[in-house]
Amino acid sequence: MGNAVTYRSVEVDGLKVFYREAGPVDAPAVLLLHGFPSAGHMFRDLIPLLADRYRVIAPDLTGFGQSDMPSRDEFDYTFDNIARVIDRFTEAVELRRFAVYVFDYGAPTGFRLAAAHPERIAAIISQNGNAYEEGLSDGWAPIRAYWEDRSDANREALRTFLSPQTTVWQYTHGTADEASVSPDGYTLDNYYLARPGADEIQLDLFGDYKSNVELYPDFQAYFRTHTPPLLAVWGRNDPFFLPEGAEAFTRDNPNAEVRLLDAGHFALETHAAEIAEAIRTFLAKVEA
Repeated sequence: MGNAVTYRSVEVDGLKVFYREAGPVDAPAVLLLHGFPSAGHMFRDLIPLLADRYRVIAPDLTGFGQSDMPSRDEFDYTFDNIARVIDRFTEAVELRRFAVYVFDYGAPTGFRLAAAHPERIAAIISQNGNAYEEGLSDGWAPIRAYWEDRSDANREALRTFLSPQTTVWQYTHGTADEASVSPDGYTLDNYYLARPGADEIQLDLFGDYKSNVELYPDFQAYFRTHTPPLLAVWGRNDPFFLPEGAEAFTRDNPNAEVRLLDAGHFALETHAAEIAEAIRTFLAKVEA
């Protein structure tokens, strides 16, 4: 396959999962898991920087990007179900052992996979992918209110997170220079968010994020028990996932390394080269 990126889909339990892939098929594998409200396109700058040495695969989660977005009647939008699809996806593309890069929603997805199949996980790279209560900022307050009271009013209050302006803000907040952030990413994300039915799906996932927080003790037990090589490379200015969440990995895992960047939530938009170099250095030690 070489270093050229290819764009494919595979059927998983009746659902199309779209994915980007690059790198030699027999090279060590890296699975890239995106977050809200994005898709695998968020890795467009990172993939070429890794593909000379690694088999890099970036699927779009169910309901995101180019993967199927079944109706809420056909698919129950929970993180358990999204992780189940990605688990089956790894089998479909023959990922038997791999490093996993987790970001935002990709973190509870990837950590579910790791806890269920620790033997498959060669390493973890967490870029603003949280697993600790102290990593959650006060920005989660409206979503927490919905967890506690599933009223229509509390659900409607979350629609501000789906506005085009909020998407742009997520990309640009915390960056040293907003002009360094390409409009391509947030423009495409806003296109996906504007699809009919996408808003209700995302509101469902806001509500189900509570299940991820409830699993934090299980994820932390996995870190303690299996001590996977772990690199937390984190935009320190993230308005949702605080640097304390990155530092907390070292409490449970002596193999955790932490690097804080002068970046926001979507750190790859401004620091792809730096993150790629950190990953290459980190994985070279894992492979040694």
